[in-house]
Amino acid sequence: MHGYLERFRGLRQGLLCAVLLSIAACSSSRSEVGPEEQAVPVTTSPRYDVLVFSKTAKFRHDSIPDGIRAIRRLGYENGFTVDATEDSRIFLSDSLGKYEVLVFLSTSGDFLNDAEQAAFEAYIRGGGGFVGIHGAAAGEYDWPFYGEIVGAWFDEHPRPQQATLDVVDRMHPSTAHLPTRWERFDEWYNYRSNPRDHVHVLMTLDEQTYEGGKMGQDYPIAWAHEFAGGRAWYTGLGHTSESYSEPLFLRHILGGIEWAAGMADARQPG
Repeated sequence: MHGYLERFRGLRQGLLCAVLLSIAACSSSRSEVGPEEQAVPVTTSPRYDVLVFSKTAKFRHDSIPDGIRAIRRLGYENGFTVDATEDSRIFLSDSLGKYEVLVFLSTSGDFLNDAEQAAFEAYIRGGGGFVGIHGAAAGEYDWPFYGEIVGAWFDEHPRPQQATLDVVDRMHPSTAHLPTRWERFDEWYNYRSNPRDHVHVLMTLDEQTYEGGKMGQDYPIAWAHEFAGGRAWYTGLGHTSESYSEPLFLRHILGGIEWAAGMADARQPG
């Protein structure tokens, strides 16, 4: 696995350098930007590095600070470093290539400019991992690459309420620990499209168990896929602050991060 990470890290760095050289021609005054918040040190040598990005240009979730703290704690307990920033200029810095996974935590609106979008695409094409949580689907509607990597764009939602999820993949590291029917409180997104044709669905939402669903009988709410050379994982859960102290939900996120980093693969039945 170490060889896998080193190989893709090298490829990602090479692609990022090519993009950054072209950006430098029109952005000569840019200075390198480091993370605003440094990672909590892990107790042993870290296995990999994660960047949590939570910039918002539209609606801002109150739960973002709770999510950052929770992911820091997951890193501390599971051997990966966690940096956090809302400064999108980090996408133009050489340091982006050190991260195995970028976690977009309830980002919203148009949060990356053209140069930053190009750098993100190069990162993914170089083998980078992407994790989108909840509001990550509610932005960059005019950027086709982003819509593809997230899987589906947010449309609208009813009021937060209790609902039941069906765990359809009991082997993936982000869902293997969950009950087959999982009842929980959250804000349940309706999406502009059903992503099933181009992602691997992990969980669906039972519209009969709450009010305001508009996706029909087939309602994916968490999924994963390999895309453009990288790995992408998304969950529609995570609106509330309480979510980030919920053990089952935190293990759900941890499994998504581990899978996107290439550190955990979906188990095969039998």
